[in-house]
Amino acid sequence: MRSIQRPWRVNLHTSGMTGSYPGLSQLIATMATLRGPGGCPWDREQTHASLVEHLLEETFELIEALEAGSPEDIREELGDVLYQVLFHADIAAAYPDGAFDIDDVAAEVEAKMRERHPHVFADGGAASTEEVVQRWQEIKAEQKKHRATPFEGIPEKLSALARAQSVLQRGGVALERQNPPSVPDTEEALGDLLLGIVQSSRAQGLDPERALRTRLRAIEADWTPPA
Repeated sequence: MRSIQRPWRVNLHTSGMTGSYPGLSQLIATMATLRGPGGCPWDREQTHASLVEHLLEETFELIEALEAGSPEDIREELGDVLYQVLFHADIAAAYPDGAFDIDDVAAEVEAKMRERHPHVFADGGAASTEEVVQRWQEIKAEQKKHRATPFEGIPEKLSALARAQSVLQRGGVALERQNPPSVPDTEEALGDLLLGIVQSSRAQGLDPERALRTRLRAIEADWTPPA
């Protein structure tokens, strides 16, 4: 069984994230040992499918830590998610065809970040955050132009509310309503409003999750590229 063997090649430019990472290298080596000959039977038996529930749990625990946890909580949960990424990459390293390892994963996303930040790594210009976001979307659209609609690739298992945010972002001005309902100025007040909508929906026998998902399906099915 092929396992992660490549040294971790660091080429980061963000302040505070340059230099060597012995802890990361050791974690990669630990994963290779656990899934290698003489390692842990449970670890060797895992598949992408069997690990999905663990990845979901660790991801939600990380979200909770990011929103309400301490720095120690965030560090721990980031580590758990990182371990899941390494786990899946090590499984992929054993593919009979199309094998890749964690270094290939890092190289691909690093190349993607460079391509989508031409204002930093090339001759593109962007003077504001808004221009950066706009250019990002343009580059992404060009890279994904083989897709029939901009909504392809949005995970089906997202909640309706999370999916709505992705649909609106990808649809751009073509999906902007002329007179959207007003909302409160704070997230706390917005949360109260959303909770009230759910409560009122339940009282009328309506399922707000299904209602929003149905509306999104209609939007996606009726999509036509803007002229």
